[in-house]
Amino acid sequence: MKDIVETAIEAGSFKTLVTAVQTAGLVDALKSPGPFTVFAPNDEAFSKLPAGTVEGLLKDLPKLKSVLTYHVISGKIMSAQAIQLATTQKPARVPTLQGSPVELKLEGLFTKVLYVNNAKVIATDIEATNGVIHVIDSVILPTNM
Repeated sequence: MKDIVETAIEAGSFKTLVTAVQTAGLVDALKSPGPFTVFAPNDEAFSKLPAGTVEGLLKDLPKLKSVLTYHVISGKIMSAQAIQLATTQKPARVPTLQGSPVELKLEGLFTKVLYVNNAKVIATDIEATNGVIHVIDSVILPTNM
């Protein structure tokens, strides 16, 4: 099993995220023992941002670090635990490494879907040696940005 960074690189669908993590100097942090839970936007999620947003973030390291650490939670939260939190705590706010909390919620009438803020969780429980990755369909931004 590989760590979070190696797992993301091997998946091949997180090229923008991996580039951002490398640019922000966060590789070593995400290779540390953790454990971490990463809500990882795939390349398609980054492509939904307005034109020039990614390029702008890559040139503004403090803002880039803030956005990236907003996608990371200290501790390993598997999807079943995230769903339980979203079911029992309304709203279920979980602190991020950035400092601001994300909100976990379930939406849908018959088939409940987990969301982190307004990003849909589209793949869950991708385990790594130092945590877990859940794939989201949108980039989430801290409210203080």
